[in-house]
Amino acid sequence: INSCRMPSWSFPPIPDRACSNVRYSNAQPTDEACRNEKSALIEINVQRGGPALIKRQAAIGSEHAMKALVYHGPGHKTLEDRPKPEVQSAGDAIVKMVKTTICGTDLHILKGDVPTCAPGRILGHEGVGIVDAVGAGVTTFKPGDHVLVSCISSCGKCEYCRRGLYSHCTTGGWILGNEIDGTQAEYVRIPHADTSLYPIPADADEEALVMLSDILPTGFECGVLNGKVAPGSTVAIVGSGPIGLAALLTAQFYSPAELIMIDLDNKRLEIARVFGATHTINSASGTAADEVKALTGGKGVDTAIEAVGVPATFVLCQDIVAPGGIIANIGVHGTKVDLHLEKLWSHNISITTRLVDTVTTPLLLKTVQSNKINPARLITHHFPLDQILDAYDTFGHAADTGALKVIIAA
Repeated sequence: INSCRMPSWSFPPIPDRACSNVRYSNAQPTDEACRNEKSALIEINVQRGGPALIKRQAAIGSEHAMKALVYHGPGHKTLEDRPKPEVQSAGDAIVKMVKTTICGTDLHILKGDVPTCAPGRILGHEGVGIVDAVGAGVTTFKPGDHVLVSCISSCGKCEYCRRGLYSHCTTGGWILGNEIDGTQAEYVRIPHADTSLYPIPADADEEALVMLSDILPTGFECGVLNGKVAPGSTVAIVGSGPIGLAALLTAQFYSPAELIMIDLDNKRLEIARVFGATHTINSASGTAADEVKALTGGKGVDTAIEAVGVPATFVLCQDIVAPGGIIANIGVHGTKVDLHLEKLWSHNISITTRLVDTVTTPLLLKTVQSNKINPARLITHHFPLDQILDAYDTFGHAADTGALKVIIAA
């Protein structure tokens, strides 16, 4: 029922500790009591009698509230109490989050670069958790299953999903933490659960698998695959943040001859060396393009991967790409950029853009589980959910804190 008015049932006495704000008697509760207690919208079947109601009412205070990080417009976010999500469609699953993280895209949202994300939205689109409840149409998962949450929700049936463009699913795509509430909370609702969650073994490194929600498939699909990295090729990755480093790790699947990392932060460039970069360049001097040309015999690189999302780095990619090469854009651009066709019109280059489709997530899961790649190396900081504002501060000041990926325990 959707009203607090209930039949006059005679319940056995219930200790006050069961629910501090609820008293049971054969009298109807007042409207004021209904408003004070979060039981006004409990769904019950009055034909099944009182005992089931007693058990449901006893835990209502804790069941229907959770902590969540909420976006309130550019530059504003709060950690607050929100109602626990409920199944809305047959294909939904409710997942109790275990580990989540912060993405550079969340910072772009907070800058106002993503207009589809409205104030009041719970942020986050990455993480692992345990299935709490499922809709009647979910056949692959059941409560208690450990799952990886994909940053992309896909129905698997629409025109775009059938073409492998899951990011453009007509009823999904990148909606978590953007158009619907996301994973930086104790619970999250996942639409199209059968095709938007991935089972993980109970003994898996769940922190490492958080990196497979977004950054590893993003670096791989949008950078390495779109950039057509090949054995013996030359590759420059502009931006040595988490996404750029994910592209660096996965580019090594294809044995390029040169892997050049470019960034303003020497600490991140040192990490890139450890992760497999053959050369590193600090672009603060303004001579990065000349240095790349010097390393490549004056030609430039076969693949230039843009992994920042600002105009200067996109222009740098144009300056270093070789004739016949590819500029693979990963970065989230919030402002217009210049395309210098007056220089490039005759160079036979290609420019690719992409929102990750997560079509490679099963492949990447296998590579992680077989220890061919260890994305846990990207994790630098840990926080509990009640310190998520500190986590944002740490992640947002990475040049000072050395943060790459922060893990938030929900």
